[in-house]
Amino acid sequence: MIARQWRGRADTAKADAYLRHFTESVVPELKRLEGHRGAWLLRREVEGHTEFVALTLWDSRRSIEAFTGPDISKSVVEPEARAALSDFDDFATHYEVAFRS
Repeated sequence: MIARQWRGRADTAKADAYLRHFTESVVPELKRLEGHRGAWLLRREVEGHTEFVALTLWDSRRSIEAFTGPDISKSVVEPEARAALSDFDDFATHYEVAFRS
């Protein structure tokens, strides 16, 4: 199993807009993809901004490619997300899941 991690930041006033986009648009899209095994969106307030960390779980690199295309290191940030975020990573980081309880 592979964990995919991505970070974005929003002005606090727009943070709820990003949360809605993630839960109402991104998650339903992910659920339709074979090999997707779950999604978490972490949120914290930092120095007047809201930071988000998206963590998704996948069966394999091939299943991630169904979401990202051939370069799984590139982030996928739709126009609605870009409108809500003040800054975001243009890359994602991947980890092999070594332990799960």
